[in-house]
Amino acid sequence: MKFGVIVYPGSNCDHDCYHVAKHVFGQEAEYVWHKSHDIKGFDCLVLPGGFSYGDYLRVGAIARFSPVMEEVKRFAEMGGLVIGICNGFQILCESGLLPGALIMNRELKFICSDCFIRVENNSTPFTRTYGKGQVLEIPIAHADGNYFVDEETLKGLEDSARIVFRYSTAAGEITPGAIPNGAVANIAGIINEKGNVLGMMPHPERACERELGSTDGRGVFESLIKVLV
Repeated sequence: MKFGVIVYPGSNCDHDCYHVAKHVFGQEAEYVWHKSHDIKGFDCLVLPGGFSYGDYLRVGAIARFSPVMEEVKRFAEMGGLVIGICNGFQILCESGLLPGALIMNRELKFICSDCFIRVENNSTPFTRTYGKGQVLEIPIAHADGNYFVDEETLKGLEDSARIVFRYSTAAGEITPGAIPNGAVANIAGIINEKGNVLGMMPHPERACERELGSTDGRGVFESLIKVLV
């Protein structure tokens, strides 16, 4: 399997994603510069975390105009697998590849901590090695992770099982107190209608090696590899 890791000015989790794909899981991986129009040969594109274009104007708002995003959209329309993590999730929403928006955290502060998320849908290419209802401990690091969507769109997400991850307690309870950032309906990750584009705020690439405290993020990459290898 070949991963393409998109690099924007201000990306800072691109190396993490590359390292996990190539060195932890032994897959092919290449960096793709934000001005590139060549994304041929990739099986999965990763939009990593960070602060694309310094998060000026609005998170992800400038990155959506990067030349590479036209290629990412075409890739997704043709069924290619795309995952946006943290800032990558914000970019996917700004680009219209996913619904909703990521706004400032409820407490108006940057949050960097471990959190628990529950797998709501394990029938996606990104979650099939997990069990439905499985609780994962995965780090978050963001100032704008408060997912917002109107009630009609939320109902559509729920009715079509497009909510992939929700913030939960360690016991898997979906409670207001388990939400670190104010996200509506405890949403930590969603998928598009086709099921090939995932956006999530937690960082699975930071939870793939035991030395980092958790290996719960491995299932995201293992699921992708299982789909295509």
